[in-house]
Amino acid sequence: MKVLIVGSGGREHALAWACARSPRVDKIYCAPGNAGISKIAELVPLKADQFEELADFAMEKGVGLTVVGMDDPLVGGIVDVFEKRGLRVFGPRRNAAILEGSKAFSKELMKKYGIPTASYETFTDLGEARSYLTSLEKFPVVLKASGLALGKGVLICEDLQSALDGAQAIMGEKKFGQAGDEMVVEEFLTGREVSVLSFVDGTHIREMSSAQDYKRAGDGDTGLNTGGMGNVSPNPWYTEDIQRFCREKIFQPTVDAMKAEGREFKGVIFFGLMLTEDGPKVLEYNCRFGDPEAQVVLPRMENDIVDVMEACIDGTLDQIELRFTDNACVCVVLASGGYPSSYEKGKVISGLESFEGMKNCYCFHAGTAMQGDAVVTSGGRVLGITALGADTEDARRKAYGAAGNIEFDGKYYRHDIAEFH
Repeated sequence: MKVLIVGSGGREHALAWACARSPRVDKIYCAPGNAGISKIAELVPLKADQFEELADFAMEKGVGLTVVGMDDPLVGGIVDVFEKRGLRVFGPRRNAAILEGSKAFSKELMKKYGIPTASYETFTDLGEARSYLTSLEKFPVVLKASGLALGKGVLICEDLQSALDGAQAIMGEKKFGQAGDEMVVEEFLTGREVSVLSFVDGTHIREMSSAQDYKRAGDGDTGLNTGGMGNVSPNPWYTEDIQRFCREKIFQPTVDAMKAEGREFKGVIFFGLMLTEDGPKVLEYNCRFGDPEAQVVLPRMENDIVDVMEACIDGTLDQIELRFTDNACVCVVLASGGYPSSYEKGKVISGLESFEGMKNCYCFHAGTAMQGDAVVTSGGRVLGITALGADTEDARRKAYGAAGNIEFDGKYYRHDIAEFH
């Protein structure tokens, strides 16, 4: 089988790596890909938003399965374009990808079907939002740009003034572009965060192993929100009792709700959960693999990923039992100095050869490119140094040890990934 992967980040490198492990796959293409992906896939000079051209390419090359890694093309309807051509593609159609594409939609869905989440209000008018914020008696409060904002369109505001400034930034100044045309004002929840990725075939759901993301740029959860500075799987706070509750009250009800709304969901639903004193609640849905969640979950998955993705397409996921190794995986993201604000590109990366032949340790490329024979930085998040270990501490030690082998000008990373207290 020939597989096409759409995207260029660490998640797509992990997907390409997982597909390359399948005995069913003999050729992988990636559009547009990055320097690391080029080692296992043929890069295609097409962007993720060139739906028709990508479909033309898949037809021409006889691609048997296309895997869409990124949220933008899914929300934009790439799956619909491919399906019209009779191509097999993994991911939700446009009308289902709205689960991530509109936070306002997902909040309304949860309210309608009784899925536990934070209380909220939505606004399309800045003046009305400001009036509502002024009427609040309790802070902090959470402001969310309703549309896609690369995981950064969420502001936690400690007081009224910062909330008013945040509303101005999102809706007035359009800091996150059109994502801020509509804004959700949400109750601030406290507790442990858990990420659960799941495969969905429209009717059935199979959860992957749990994970924990580290969104803030600095140690101790300080600094600006990022796309994710590291991850660990499994999440120690996600107990069997919590899993049971989530299956009954959150996971299956979400799949059933989407089906009832005529928006049958096939692909991956990422459940971002908060374990509050009142029980687990949904913080957010994503309609694709997380990044860097994919980097810690996929190395622990024992199934052939192609079999699982095809079962999602065919509606036969109930025939698959997902299996994960009884160990731990930790990913430490190496970022460019200045990320998530402004940063320089084109910095030469050294030490990549240290991963060749290394067992249970992976270097997933996120923002890299080739410049002649050199691999250089081309994004804010540059590499995801990932290690499997007997337990979390073992995996953590290996990941940080390997991270020390890599050098580039401006390199920075968090030092507290998977450091549980």
